[in-house]
Amino acid sequence: MVKILFKNTFLFVLIALVSCGRSSGQNIEDTKAVKSESASVIVGANRISEYLPLLKSKRVGIVGNQSSVIFKAETKDPNKISYTHLVDSLVTLKVNIKKVFAPEHGFRGNADAGEHVKDGKDPKTGLNVISLYGDNKKPKPEQIKDLDIIIFDIQDVGARFYTYISSLHYVMEACAENNIKLIVLDRPNPNGHYVDGPILDPEFQSFVGMHPVPVVHGLTMGEYAKMINGEKWLKNAVQCDLSVIAVENYTHQTEYSLPIKPSPNLPNDRAINLYPSICFFEGTNVNAGRGTDHQFQVFGSPTLNKAYFDYSYIPESKEGAKSPKHLGEKCYGRDLTNTKKLNHIKLEWLIEAYNNTNNKSGFFNNFFAKLAGGNELQNQIESGLSENEIRKTWASGLEKFNKTRENYIIYK
Repeated sequence: MVKILFKNTFLFVLIALVSCGRSSGQNIEDTKAVKSESASVIVGANRISEYLPLLKSKRVGIVGNQSSVIFKAETKDPNKISYTHLVDSLVTLKVNIKKVFAPEHGFRGNADAGEHVKDGKDPKTGLNVISLYGDNKKPKPEQIKDLDIIIFDIQDVGARFYTYISSLHYVMEACAENNIKLIVLDRPNPNGHYVDGPILDPEFQSFVGMHPVPVVHGLTMGEYAKMINGEKWLKNAVQCDLSVIAVENYTHQTEYSLPIKPSPNLPNDRAINLYPSICFFEGTNVNAGRGTDHQFQVFGSPTLNKAYFDYSYIPESKEGAKSPKHLGEKCYGRDLTNTKKLNHIKLEWLIEAYNNTNNKSGFFNNFFAKLAGGNELQNQIESGLSENEIRKTWASGLEKFNKTRENYIIYK
């Protein structure tokens, strides 16, 4: 059960007001039980008394999705997480919200990965929803000219190729260029307990990797926004007027179980923890569990050696994966659903799959270099390097990044 700790009477009254608006509950069974440490964490969105005064008499835009919620104390049913969407809450509090911007997977979070997200209206509030995925990744001047402030509130999972940090980059750039203040309502990073992986080569910059950071960067959205600003990664080295509403009762070692799926194919804690390691398969001919109920917790392909791999499954068309890789084909691979929590990127499965495929020439595709942030990892695997040998080549880059990272840490 999530028990949000309210710091003062004013905040309690605000939450009470908000709870009179639209709300919803989600079974913990769907997302795994929330750990005890998660119960005391207060996300930025819940710290209404900190940011509501900044919104007074302002025209506000919100960048959010299904994870942009304010949690409420729930005493009647311990099996439910109770929350109100940030947009619904602020509408109830008479904040002048002009429009909503939706990243990958859409405002309500049910679009496929890579699927074009269309503009439209939010059926609950009637607000205009503008897509920030597809051809319109960066808000256009005409889309934000009537705004004074933009709020960014999206749950991240701490991987370079998870595209919400790319959306953050473009929103910050648009704010800087158009003199609009940005408020980031921070949330914990469930993979914030470690930093690992190859550093992105700028020549391989794409929407799944925009900055010279490792695959697992160990930063929250608020900390990452500070780094984007501080390292002057925005176009023409501009910097935006940034405020971060920090998480309370949180450090990077805090166990935090996400109460709401951050995207359709990350259904639970294990998938989120395995994601930085298993997502590399998205750049190969191997299915990473899309089209199953164990996304990013299993992998397989018809091209893998069925005499070597004793696990098999058949991907189906499902919500969030309407046309998964190898749809309707029997895939041989590994079931990782009982894997212990990882504190580093694990290359074992990727190397194992490559060494036991009957189609090495077709194993990697052009997307792999974008995910890896360069050609080196593919070349290393094809050359027969072991995981330990590959990891050693990351050491100097990680050491340099960690020194830079220290400048932007909010949570120890």
